[in-house]
Amino acid sequence: MPAHEGHHRSYDAVIVGGGHNGLVAAAYLARAGRSVLVLERLGNTGGAAVSTRPFAGVDARLSRYSYLVSLLPKKIVRDLGLDFRIRTRNVSSYTPVERDGRPTGLLVGGGERRTREAFARLTGGEGEYRAWQRFYDMTGRVAQRVFPTLTEPLPTRDELRLRVDDEEAWRVLFEEPIGAAVEDRFADDLVRGVVLTDALIGTFADAHDPSLKQNRCFLYHVIGGGTGAWDVPVGGMGALTDALATAARDAGAVLATGHEAVRIDTDGRAAEISYRTADGEGAVAARHVLVNASPQQLAVLTGDQPPAPAEGAQLKVNMLLKRLPRLRDSEVDPREAFSGTFHIAEGYEQLATAHAQAAAGRLPTAPPSEIYCHSLTDPTILGPDLVEQGYQTLTLFGLHTPARLFDRDNDAVREELLKSTLAQLDAHLAEPLADCLATDADGRPCIEAKTPLDLERDLRLPGGNIFHRELSWPYAQEGTGRWGVETRHANVLLCGAGAVRGGGVSGVPGHNAAMAVLEELGD
Repeated sequence: MPAHEGHHRSYDAVIVGGGHNGLVAAAYLARAGRSVLVLERLGNTGGAAVSTRPFAGVDARLSRYSYLVSLLPKKIVRDLGLDFRIRTRNVSSYTPVERDGRPTGLLVGGGERRTREAFARLTGGEGEYRAWQRFYDMTGRVAQRVFPTLTEPLPTRDELRLRVDDEEAWRVLFEEPIGAAVEDRFADDLVRGVVLTDALIGTFADAHDPSLKQNRCFLYHVIGGGTGAWDVPVGGMGALTDALATAARDAGAVLATGHEAVRIDTDGRAAEISYRTADGEGAVAARHVLVNASPQQLAVLTGDQPPAPAEGAQLKVNMLLKRLPRLRDSEVDPREAFSGTFHIAEGYEQLATAHAQAAAGRLPTAPPSEIYCHSLTDPTILGPDLVEQGYQTLTLFGLHTPARLFDRDNDAVREELLKSTLAQLDAHLAEPLADCLATDADGRPCIEAKTPLDLERDLRLPGGNIFHRELSWPYAQEGTGRWGVETRHANVLLCGAGAVRGGGVSGVPGHNAAMAVLEELGD
């Protein structure tokens, strides 16, 4: 609805962007009695955390972009009274491999005994399993201590180090490249690769990158919820953003879709936000502006110099199958293998080779990726007829495919990479995946792929980076401000994934920006 029709021309807070972080901020501020307007460019709220029906005439509502939940604090769900549920995956991961001419693999989950036996079957002994337990016991302790700080004012580095209270863990996670710890603790190439993958989600880095950006990615992937577990959103990601939109509206926030903010003028005390719609242009005044967009878009809106974009490096593929494919490893049920994270071409040396090839400007010959099946844990995203017929979804996330590789011809490279990625999967299947794909109402296979350039075009993610920029350490550094959302303009805050402690579906930047506003107002 147009902001000027039946609503104020001035608000306590205007939020630019109706993604999940913007909706979190809107709900908190409105519940505190503040007048709030959300300006969303698209025709719907939700941003990258949406559920859509991508295949014509097929009743399958998929999490098209973001797809799992780990970093969303229960505190936000409780505070906002969200009607939102998650389900835990019983299997953490399955990684197929061929050894000594026979198909085998590593299944993690289904109970401690089964996991121990799976390690022994793969490695021939107990050593790797004991190392696995020790390593993840360590990260679990860090998670319990670090995760609660995400919704508190930023600690200093020394304060967070004291909170972690484990010098070995601090060195491993915060000071040395994660590759050193992986190589020191694990001997098996496949086990090493499974551990490393959490450091490479959407992050183009080598295990020994001196910048430690792989460490920051790893940290955010193992601290979620204080446990590191990645859970399935019941109803898909859109269920979360729908619940947030409802909470914001019920509290009195105005959500104006089809309203694109184009400029922010501010003197640090009051601001005017100009916007355009299909019907024309308008402006609205606000005491505070919260920008749920990238740092680059924030700079464009305020007339500042945009920072250089951080390059995205992922392939996202959504699929609908008539049935799950059978595995070459007959000792594992496909319903278990695909219910967790199914790792493909993610041995430690394979990951290193793929990174080196991509860094040299070539597509990896064995593209690494990981898959999971949402509908095994939560069939509600499928229509009853599809459930009855045994249909299943598959979500694939590819690694080490930086945006630069697609510059020459995005469409052609996308197809080449998709074909090569699926060939890596087929190598571990007893039947081709293509034989299992469902077809849409027009007879086309139910599969779609998104490159970093597609995400940049569709969602305005600079460089196609799913985190908006390189992930930050969860402690204060020069210029980060008290909450990690502050900008050089006193009354303009960054509440998107590019804020300190942003990235992933967390709501943390939205919460923290709202807290910064309420703290300033004395609430």
